[in-house]
Amino acid sequence: MLNPESVVVSVSNVSAVAGSQTVLTCKSYRMIWTQDRLNDRQRVVHWDLYSNQDGDYKAERLYDMYSAGEQRVYSSYNQRRIAMPENAFADGNFSLVIKDVAESDQGTYSCNLHHHYCHLYETVKIQLEVTEKAREVKRYWDGEKAVIVALQDSTVVLPCVNRNQIWTERHSEEEQQVVHWDRQPPGVPHDRADRLIDLYASGERRSYGPLFIRQKMNITETAFALGDFSLRISALENADEGTYSCHLHHHYCGLHERRIFRVSVMEPVREKKVVNLTNPNIVPAVDPNLGRGHNVINVIIPESRVHFFQQLGYILATLLLFLILLIIVVLVTRKHRRRGYEYNVKKYEEKDMNLKEFSVDTTDLTQYKSEDIRLDFKNNILKERAEQTKSFPAKIIDLDKDFRKEYCK
Repeated sequence: MLNPESVVVSVSNVSAVAGSQTVLTCKSYRMIWTQDRLNDRQRVVHWDLYSNQDGDYKAERLYDMYSAGEQRVYSSYNQRRIAMPENAFADGNFSLVIKDVAESDQGTYSCNLHHHYCHLYETVKIQLEVTEKAREVKRYWDGEKAVIVALQDSTVVLPCVNRNQIWTERHSEEEQQVVHWDRQPPGVPHDRADRLIDLYASGERRSYGPLFIRQKMNITETAFALGDFSLRISALENADEGTYSCHLHHHYCGLHERRIFRVSVMEPVREKKVVNLTNPNIVPAVDPNLGRGHNVINVIIPESRVHFFQQLGYILATLLLFLILLIIVVLVTRKHRRRGYEYNVKKYEEKDMNLKEFSVDTTDLTQYKSEDIRLDFKNNILKERAEQTKSFPAKIIDLDKDFRKEYCK
């Protein structure tokens, strides 16, 4: 049986000139990859017998059954003795029924499933032994195949069951072929390759990536009719370098083929001009590809547009972050300056208020400016008391006078 995993058919190196059109050839003329419109998938089952009687090894074809319905029994002796279920390809039961088992039926039976369309083969082996004693009837596994010990003249069933979709009629769609084109830029691992185009045998088509990539990379519409899945790249650029892979999938057969192309782009070689120095009247021809000095614009094409936009995004993000930090610093600085100004104004206002509250009125001290200072007093308090004694004689107040008047009455 073929391995259904990916099979790398070929690896090619392609060198092309920038600005030209390149075709990555991916062709397969096998019937399995084309729209064959087959109603029958060319499946068949064979039953063979390998026996060794009297030291003579013999291989014999016993029975054939095709998915289209045709059956064939090779020996006239087995015409009514052996048979298979009529719906074998519907439910995947390909077991062989043997009636009236005889000693001559002993040997190793092989159930061979062939899928000519998908190139798939599977084999199941069963060993049959015949006995005349009922107690010896049994079934067991010898490590390589099933062993059946059957009673002579009885009916035995040699099991061969495979209900995989590929061997039955249960698949809902016959056209399950699809081709994928992937591109792997330089330095990018294969598991992160970019998908370019999907094309199904049913006619469905999907293109991925920017519009300019979808316009310059194309597959012909008759790919599955002709078996030509080649990718055409127009206006080749340096940015188109990389590894391209063509994947052919057949979901019905479980097959996968892959073709790899490593594309490198070269600059076009300019022709050298030969100037005839012997005849000065001959003017050298002007290259039409070269423009005048003031009309020439130098364009630098990055190796990968994705890489270019990624680096541009990093630069813009850094500038935006720097601008935000600058705005924050300016706002914080203004806020601190405003707080310091308000604090200084408030402090000066408090000082002025305190001076107004505790100001001393010096108008009452004018009369004492010309006054002679007496040094015979210990302090100003004694002086003040002496002055009061001189200007205001002591007044005697009798508090009991009114009381006596009332009492005498």
